[in-house]
Amino acid sequence: MKEYIEKAYVLVEAMPYFKHFNGKTFVIKYGGSIMRDELLKRKLIEDITLLKLVGINPVIVHGGGPAINEMLKRLNVESKFVNGLRVTDRETMEIVEMVLGGSINKEIVDMINQQRGRAVGISGKDGGLIKARKKRFADSDIDLGFVGEVESIDPAIVENLIANDYIPVIAPIGSDEEGNTYNINADTVAGKLAIALKAEKLIYLTDVDGIRLDPDDEQSRASVLSISEIKELIDAGRIKGGMLPKVESCMEAVSKGVVRTHILSGLIPHPLLLEIFTDQGIGTMIVKD
Repeated sequence: MKEYIEKAYVLVEAMPYFKHFNGKTFVIKYGGSIMRDELLKRKLIEDITLLKLVGINPVIVHGGGPAINEMLKRLNVESKFVNGLRVTDRETMEIVEMVLGGSINKEIVDMINQQRGRAVGISGKDGGLIKARKKRFADSDIDLGFVGEVESIDPAIVENLIANDYIPVIAPIGSDEEGNTYNINADTVAGKLAIALKAEKLIYLTDVDGIRLDPDDEQSRASVLSISEIKELIDAGRIKGGMLPKVESCMEAVSKGVVRTHILSGLIPHPLLLEIFTDQGIGTMIVKD
């Protein structure tokens, strides 16, 4: 009986959140180690499906670096990186698009549909969603090939899918006016899309439990940080590497109308439910000053 009572308390705690977020859009960036763990993937998909069932509109943007690396290795295509970014020639771009827009995207769609959700997989090339441009570095002659940046977002196709009760699943690929295809950082795409959709939340699922005030201390996770506090941590060198694109996207998003942004671990079962529908949460929420 105690177990059932505890479950009832959980539902009561979640009820105000169900009401508040009904009809709101959440952009969820999904990647990292969670993509390689079948149990964690299933638990995350259950979370996303439940969000839809309680009236929230989840939109998924996914990465796929490890799967791309595996496919390139299988095809004997050498991977080269500069400043942590993959040098992408035309042959590599074709493989990247095949993996991101094909196998990974459709696996996520299929998993949602198996949970009786209704998902549709697209890339940024569909419906003119992402207009891209070649990524260039100021004061540098580094050429990454077909690595791109977001020039603009036209969210109409995503809004149409939401209006028709589908869960959009988006591969971070875009094209320019000449028809060139570009691989774009998924963190950046998620942030730009959240702004374009006027989303309630932008959520990054990562391999760590949020932002730590001391990167080496697991107990130093901050539950809430403002933009000015984030900038101080960046200046002090406490936020760097792969976390930088995420926090930069969070800061831009909240400064341009997204209500809340979150960085949390996807290595915990049901991470979205624990972050969104409980008073304590499990990650770091970034807000305006």
